[in-house]
Amino acid sequence: MDAARPKTDRTWRGFARTLLLSVAGLFVGYLAVVVPVDPYDTGRSTLLSRGAVRPQGPRTASAVRGRDPAYTGAVIGNSHIQLIEPAALSRLTGIPFVQLSVPATGPMEQFALLGWFLQHHARPDAIVLSADAFWCADDPAFPSEHGFPYWLIGDWPGYLRGLIRFSAAQETVNRLGWLLNPHRKTAAVDGWWDYERNYLGQGFGIDPAKKAALDKPVGSEAEPHHGGPFPIADRLRAELGRIPARTPVVLVFPPVYARGEPSPGTPRAAAETACRAQVRSVLAAHPLSTVVDWRDGRPEASDPEEFFDQTHYRLPLARSLTIEIAAAIVRLRTRMTE
Repeated sequence: MDAARPKTDRTWRGFARTLLLSVAGLFVGYLAVVVPVDPYDTGRSTLLSRGAVRPQGPRTASAVRGRDPAYTGAVIGNSHIQLIEPAALSRLTGIPFVQLSVPATGPMEQFALLGWFLQHHARPDAIVLSADAFWCADDPAFPSEHGFPYWLIGDWPGYLRGLIRFSAAQETVNRLGWLLNPHRKTAAVDGWWDYERNYLGQGFGIDPAKKAALDKPVGSEAEPHHGGPFPIADRLRAELGRIPARTPVVLVFPPVYARGEPSPGTPRAAAETACRAQVRSVLAAHPLSTVVDWRDGRPEASDPEEFFDQTHYRLPLARSLTIEIAAAIVRLRTRMTE
């Protein structure tokens, strides 16, 4: 019986070795397929790039849009700046713009997208950043309730780890099917998404209950309640250091409906004012920068017809904001040539 034990041990070791080699072979074989296919068209492999964007959400589509050399200007933020039409900015400034805004994101995700854009555009012609209330959070990690594919726009090791998931395998199949379809549908290359129809379809601007919610005063219990310093200051300072000194940077405080503003004299109002002042101060260190502030009590902010809810405005207001952003960029570029 003792003589049989070594033989049994050798058998189990052989089985374990075979199993491990088989699993390793499967992983290598899988990566050998998925890396050349590049399911989200990150540009790490251009073997199957077709110069088009496959229909998908902006969270993943930003990988292909952000690396596109055709665009030398970028708008980065979330749904509070997403109605800025890049083609309109391009017409007004002469700079080809891409929309890299992703709904339900905060500074962490937005700065990651900025880094991806800068990685593929060493000397961009302009950067537009949207600084909403999420920028004034107290937690320096700026946590989000929604997932974000940092691996998709990160380094190679992180990218390879990110590919080892079911969703990536599924998207590999989807991309191959899309490439083989002679009548394949495409998404807007510049990232333009007019979500006004989506809001109207949900009853915003029409439903009496939603209209009533628009005029509900904002509570004063939400953070922050202090005067700083705010974590966004150090993060913004670091990010601005990555942007070339001769690249115009426009930072936008996007419109908020008047009833959505904290009441004057409350701790929240003081805190938000202090946060925006700190952001302005940090931004001023960049030699070609300016702020477009739509939280300065403009009459448009009191018009309920201009808003779907307290932080999402409609196209007419977005067009006015677009014109102001474009004018700011033109002024900065003129200053650059003086």
